[in-house]
Amino acid sequence: MNKKIILVVGGAGYIGSHVNKLLKDAGYNTVVLDNLSRGNREAVLFGSFLQGDIADSACLDALFSSQKIDAVMDFAAFIDVGESMGDPLKYYRNNVGATVNLLEAMRRYDVKTFIFSSTAAIFGLPQQHKINESHPCMPINPYGRSKLMVEHILADLESTYGIKSSCLRYFNAAGGDPDGEIKYFPRKESNLIPLVLKNLKNPSGALTIYGTDYPTADGTCIRDYIHINDLGSAHIAAMEQLFAGAPSSHYNLGNGEGFSVREVIAAAEKVTGLKVNVVEGDRRPGDPPILMADFSKARRELKWKPRFSSLETMISHAWKAMG
Repeated sequence: MNKKIILVVGGAGYIGSHVNKLLKDAGYNTVVLDNLSRGNREAVLFGSFLQGDIADSACLDALFSSQKIDAVMDFAAFIDVGESMGDPLKYYRNNVGATVNLLEAMRRYDVKTFIFSSTAAIFGLPQQHKINESHPCMPINPYGRSKLMVEHILADLESTYGIKSSCLRYFNAAGGDPDGEIKYFPRKESNLIPLVLKNLKNPSGALTIYGTDYPTADGTCIRDYIHINDLGSAHIAAMEQLFAGAPSSHYNLGNGEGFSVREVIAAAEKVTGLKVNVVEGDRRPGDPPILMADFSKARRELKWKPRFSSLETMISHAWKAMG
């Protein structure tokens, strides 16, 4: 068993709670730190839990001084694009300012390994259907800009402080715990699959398709969905790569294929046997027709590839988690 201790910041949230479980399965000890503003304590099934905020230096000092942390995984960001447009300072304060506070604590306590939850939103409008790591970074909203700012900060830390990092740029996280242990807890959603499934749970509502005239086969946007466990395995691979002495890096994480909005709805109806109540709406500003990941760098350097690439499997696991 590996006795390294991993600090999972934001580990009571959707992605963090699943990565926490996968770390346990891989033999690591974990400490979960979450202020529970958007996470749920009941999602933390493994490791030890501390309710606290990375913006609180005293909290971080108490945590880092009480045990030897070997690496930090950060899932504590706010992630709602629309909210970031309406309140950008909230996003810069939390996603940038609080993260810098966390990195300062790591420097004080000589913790050298940082795994950062980044996003495909750093790229802005895609210049090609499949995006690799060399695609220009031109985010079009404060959420994407806040994540890119942290990536720039991390790039400065290795040569100066010896803090190595891996920035993992997600496309659309989906699915649920295949074992059914981690349940879905109600939260504000912006991703399509949970929105579809919530509509099936509440058929009196309606699901809006934003734009049906895109230059795609069925007129709706195409997106790349990646299973939450595949994301988690990439985090562990990236961390272990740094433990083995590799330099800092960054990786795009997705399935490498896309599904349209209508395809997601059809798959959900097939999995559940229920009917989605659909309303057709206008396009949203800034929504590209097609957005998919080129994950060949992660496949080559991390020896990683998605295991749960089936859309129906992702939907089935998410539906099971909803109970």
